[in-house]
Amino acid sequence: MSEVRSFDAAVAALRAGGVIAYPTEAVWGLGCDPDNDEALARLLRLKQRDPAKGMILVGASIEQFAPWLEGLPLALHAPLAASWPGPNTWLVPDNGRSHALLRGAHDRVALRVSAHPLVAALCEAFGKPVVSTSANKASEPPAMSAEEVRRIFGDDLDAIVEGDLGGLERPSTIRDLVTGRVLRS
Repeated sequence: MSEVRSFDAAVAALRAGGVIAYPTEAVWGLGCDPDNDEALARLLRLKQRDPAKGMILVGASIEQFAPWLEGLPLALHAPLAASWPGPNTWLVPDNGRSHALLRGAHDRVALRVSAHPLVAALCEAFGKPVVSTSANKASEPPAMSAEEVRRIFGDDLDAIVEGDLGGLERPSTIRDLVTGRVLRS
């Protein structure tokens, strides 16, 4: 019962401009509404993260990324469709849809369709993709449990979604969609 309440509270927090924590495939993540300036800035402050680095957007389906993929040549859709859902983050040319704090100092936006059922359900319930960045302070190891999230961030988060990690040993691979270059494996 508490898991249902934490899930509902997390969706409500996202809608209200809050910052939440949730389990992903490999580590715990922090998230917020990618269209909310204040939420993005607050998330970066909580993590003490350099805004130039940018963050990932995670969604429930490729269809949720339609606004970010608008104008992308159809030939470039194939690698996305072939690798999602799964632990594959793609750097896609920004078409002007992405907030500067999400993109960072880059001309690309990082997108991933999650295979984690809880993450997918969260994005479905929210109705669009959610920011996904590891739950940690800059240059420290990511949280691996809800307890670690609470220890690191205390009462600074608006909701924590209870659940288990997805069983992967490392975060998603990051590739540039246009060049194919692997930036993180």
